[in-house]
Amino acid sequence: MRRNPNRRAAPAATALPVSAGRRTPLRAGPPGARRPHPSRRSPSSSPARESRRKAVAAACIAVALCFGSWLIQRGADIQDPPPVPSAAEAFPAAGPPAGPVRGERAVPPLPVAVPTRVRIPAIDVDAPLQPLGLLPDGSLSSPRDDETNLAGWYADGAAPGATGTAVVAGHVDTATGPAVFYNLGALKKGYRVEVARADGRTALFTIDAIEVYSRTDFPSQKVYGPSKRAELRVITCGGGFSEESHAYLGNVVVYAHLTGVR
Repeated sequence: MRRNPNRRAAPAATALPVSAGRRTPLRAGPPGARRPHPSRRSPSSSPARESRRKAVAAACIAVALCFGSWLIQRGADIQDPPPVPSAAEAFPAAGPPAGPVRGERAVPPLPVAVPTRVRIPAIDVDAPLQPLGLLPDGSLSSPRDDETNLAGWYADGAAPGATGTAVVAGHVDTATGPAVFYNLGALKKGYRVEVARADGRTALFTIDAIEVYSRTDFPSQKVYGPSKRAELRVITCGGGFSEESHAYLGNVVVYAHLTGVR
């Protein structure tokens, strides 16, 4: 690859091993785990039952995320690695603050609606979103790698803007060069992430922190844990690149919460 993913929990970043030349999806549960059948998501299901189902699904995925990330194919003519977030953009050592970040107060969550695009003006991201789910073997699918300007959202998790922790993931690069989230590590606290939705509204999120984690020490509960407000995680690969394994060593994670609607 060219160095130039509850309705409350979800996947990590993106990737493909050079040797295989094909997508290696994130493990998202024990072998044989399967995506919930659509019939189990009937509108007639009681809110309590649906809430329990989402919580169980989220917990399974969050645990699996501790063990890996998506791998992206690496190209040969890259010159510069993707930016890495500075320590100043991470949460304080004491953990995420209880109050608003930089005066940006949360607003009430929106009703559930399918997200259609993600925009991050500070790094010129404006990309369509495709749904991501679980493959038959229980692993998490990743966005298509034949388009550099494409991201995905975990469709069995929270919808961006609705109550819970929504997840958007995308490649940092592909065999043809930088991809949609190549510059994710250059973001700063207070910057905005916008998610356009099928209901005509755009959910506006303010970034609380940007952190980078090793794939062997991924804090799944911190990243994917449930939330009573509308939160968003934007994830891609990062944390250095291993020439030996032809894979990124970790994930860059952007934390944000809903602060406006347009």
